Amino acid sequence: MVVKKVEWDKQLGRRLKLRDLHIFSTVVHCGSMAKGATELGIAQPTVSEVIADLEHVFGVRLLDRSRRGVEPTIYGRALLKRSIAAFDELKQSRRDIEFLTDPTAGEVRIASLESLNSFFLPAVIDRLRRKFPRLAFHVLSIPTPTSQHLEVLRERTVDLAVTYLAPPFEHDDLTAEFLYPEALIVAAAPDSQWARRRKVELAELVDEPWCLPMKDTLFGPAIAQAFRERDLAPPWNFVSTDSAQLRLELTTMGHALSFAFRSRLRLSGKRSVLKAVPVDLHIPLGSVGIVTLKNRTINPPAELFIECARQLAKQLAAA
Repeated sequence: MVVKKVEWDKQLGRRLKLRDLHIFSTVVHCGSMAKGATELGIAQPTVSEVIADLEHVFGVRLLDRSRRGVEPTIYGRALLKRSIAAFDELKQSRRDIEFLTDPTAGEVRIASLESLNSFFLPAVIDRLRRKFPRLAFHVLSIPTPTSQHLEVLRERTVDLAVTYLAPPFEHDDLTAEFLYPEALIVAAAPDSQWARRRKVELAELVDEPWCLPMKDTLFGPAIAQAFRERDLAPPWNFVSTDSAQLRLELTTMGHALSFAFRSRLRLSGKRSVLKAVPVDLHIPLGSVGIVTLKNRTINPPAELFIECARQLAKQLAAA
């Protein structure tokens, strides 16, 4: 199929309307012109006319019609992708203007791993809130990192993602900033005999009750490997769970040993409900970092968040 060249000034610039793109994206989302019309609250003939006009302007078929509804063609998917970007930039400009009129207000949309929501993320939010009390934060919690957990950035649902990173970062459309290296350390209740010792050998802890992540979670294999490398049998797992909160509660009650993030104990300081056991076992987890969508304008509140995260990361790295 030969796609005719579309001249912007003569056709697109004069005939293309944001309303038409909105109708097109709604129809694709609903999978039907009738459902799209109902969603938009307009007549179906109006929807059909808008789609036909768009196809005439671009000179290609944007939708494949069938009894089951409609699906975008390769040209339709290309238009949809750019339309989402266009509407997103307009929303960003509105947020920029609101922030410029009141620099103390605004919102930051964040996707964050659940494991980072108990120490690093709240520490950044707390610092920002002290300086900008009217900032709002919308946090999408991601249980575990997967190959798809950064899709929310491509969908422009969030401004940034806080996650664990390991080189090489191979995403052509995303930008990653490595903030600081993270590791797991052995943790116990503050009144534990192991926390009061000056030095502990890992072999002494194998037969103690432990509360560990499940084997198929992010940290399970790394923990098991750490014991194997020291020719030690796996520890007695008192409770195996994917719940970080349950592991924390059981450890602080003194029922078991567990692993904690090194930076968590540093951030908590004297307020920490856990204490590091002085055993030579640090399990590297890569780096905590921030990921953004490449070539997407970052709004001022999100820039404030990133800069605050950088400053906190420098302190953690120095410690």
